Amino acid sequence: SSSFSYLSLPSPLLFCCYLLYFVPYSVAQQQNPTQRCTMAPEPEKEYTMEEVSKHNKTEDCWLVIGNDATGGPKVYDITNYLDDHPGGAEVMLDVSGQDADEFFEDIGHSNDARDELKKHMIGTLKLSPEEIEKRRLEAEKKANGGGGGGMGAIAVVVAVVAAGYFYYKNNIEQAEA
Repeated sequence: SSSFSYLSLPSPLLFCCYLLYFVPYSVAQQQNPTQRCTMAPEPEKEYTMEEVSKHNKTEDCWLVIGNDATGGPKVYDITNYLDDHPGGAEVMLDVSGQDADEFFEDIGHSNDARDELKKHMIGTLKLSPEEIEKRRLEAEKKANGGGGGGMGAIAVVVAVVAAGYFYYKNNIEQAEA
């Protein structure tokens, strides 16, 4: 029976394997012996709303976009994108240094716009427990209040139409009599 042996490989091939697999690891360990080699992504930097609010100029423009439904609030440095924005730089500068999520979602941006936005993400918004609770309550209020207003308007329209119908019907009957 034949068994595989690394010794049976040609020595240039062994040397290449050594260079590809062992040298990068040993060099990394020499440069920073306390750091372990890992494939884990680096953690996202967190910014407070106070930090974001300082970046509200043409030459330094950040936004917060995102909510619980979209993966949480993210911080974007869109300084280099201002001139390329199809809606113009001014609309972005109006909400620079702020939470622009509602504005962004109300516009109805395309998937291409969302992909472009991802290129400018620099971190996540760090929220205190109070801010988390405030956001939760605002989202709940919006969810509860959003549906009722539309139904109220429909009820008013139906009532006006019904009143008009009965008024018209009574006047026609009186005129015929």
